[in-house]
Amino acid sequence: MRIIEDVKLDFSDVLLRPKRSTLNSRSEVELEREFKFYNSPKKWIGVPIMTANMASSGTFEMAKTLVEYKMITTLHKYYTIDEYREFFKTFNSPDYISYTLGIRERDINQLREMIDNKLIENFSFLTIDVPNGYIPNFVETIKLVRELCPEHIIIAGNVVSNEMTEDIILAGADVVKVGIGSGAACTTRRMTGVGYPQLSANIECGDAAHGVSNK
Repeated sequence: MRIIEDVKLDFSDVLLRPKRSTLNSRSEVELEREFKFYNSPKKWIGVPIMTANMASSGTFEMAKTLVEYKMITTLHKYYTIDEYREFFKTFNSPDYISYTLGIRERDINQLREMIDNKLIENFSFLTIDVPNGYIPNFVETIKLVRELCPEHIIIAGNVVSNEMTEDIILAGADVVKVGIGSGAACTTRRMTGVGYPQLSANIECGDAAHGVSNK
């Protein structure tokens, strides 16, 4: 075991110091941005805010609301093929929803069904979600999903360190999902003692991601 003695920060540990601005109101802030990706050939324009892929927030109803603001809804992984088919009768905004899967065999099988039924074409994003991304099968799943869906923007996590950030981008991911043990609804820290302060995790993983993209 190695003890890390450097100071690590959560968001509750810091505040943003204000600086002089040329804007007269918060309403004048332009939130839309354009993004290019390391592995996917797609470009994306919108507001870089997305829901968690939890059953209470990653819902069809949420997607219908957030699409109006060009924000992304990361749908939870409990919807069935038939439910997706019904949803897409009234919803057609692939740039603002993400299909979510885990790393179990049943998740991969449903992804294959989505591909075979051409339902996956209704998504620009795919999210590969596990509570703790530090297992070999996680990286192997990213490689497989990239092979099955070469055009999609792949989000993968959760991780909290620079080396795993680099590994999953090089395995085929475009966006890194950061955070273990610091969320209000996360039981990982309490049950296993595993976690990392969120602000420091974001800074360190972001630095690693930019390092990969600049190579």
